[in-house]
Amino acid sequence: MPVYDYEYFKGAVFELTQIDLNAYKEKQMKRRIDTLIGKNGITGYEKYIQLLKCNREKFDEFVNYLTINVSEFYRNPEQWELLDKEIFPELIRRFGKNLKIWSAACSTGDEPYSLVMALSKHLPLSQIKIIATDIDKQVIAKAKTGLYSEKSILSVPKELKAKYFTQIGPSYQISKEIKARVEFRQHNLLKDAFESNCDLIVCRNVLIYFTEEAKEEIFRKFYHSLKPGGSLFIGSTEQIINYKEMNYRRKNSFFYEHI
Repeated sequence: MPVYDYEYFKGAVFELTQIDLNAYKEKQMKRRIDTLIGKNGITGYEKYIQLLKCNREKFDEFVNYLTINVSEFYRNPEQWELLDKEIFPELIRRFGKNLKIWSAACSTGDEPYSLVMALSKHLPLSQIKIIATDIDKQVIAKAKTGLYSEKSILSVPKELKAKYFTQIGPSYQISKEIKARVEFRQHNLLKDAFESNCDLIVCRNVLIYFTEEAKEEIFRKFYHSLKPGGSLFIGSTEQIINYKEMNYRRKNSFFYEHI
């Protein structure tokens, strides 16, 4: 297919969804999209755009497919241990008990709910509030339902699993008291205004799909969203190469502090 076809497609997608495909690694994203178009038995980007415009179900399927939703509770448990033992106590000492925490690109809710449970070891639930955002309305709806597979909750500490999950058939329902501590909002990291005065921002294993330029812009915006002394928690597949230039202090591989 000629290059201009994909250029046209990117423009049409932006008009429809406000998702800027230019910010994603092209080869990887184009391959994903071509696969989806093939699954729908369609030839060509133009016909697929027409389908998205007139079929709400296909539109939702496309947005869900486009936004990468691989998530699990307490992903990389050793990093959560560090959060529990060092980062949370330090943030509470520094900023008090009403921490402002933003879980960005939160997917199906595993991460913000993990944050509530982890923080509940340090603070009463009534004092915990997590702002959780994602571009995809479907995953936000799933997050609000709070129903997860056994695999998804594998790394949750046993005592928290017993306390906050109820088994329903093969699935596990998270408790209402944990759900009540998270406020979900739709948000596009590439175009919407960022939160401000955050004590902790968590954005993990999402930016790997973005171009270097888009990544750098988002890390800079996160910096301005943090209070001095606040921390950014990123994924094990990511790193901020020029963190010094952005005025972050690297606490370890996955935590960066606003200085």
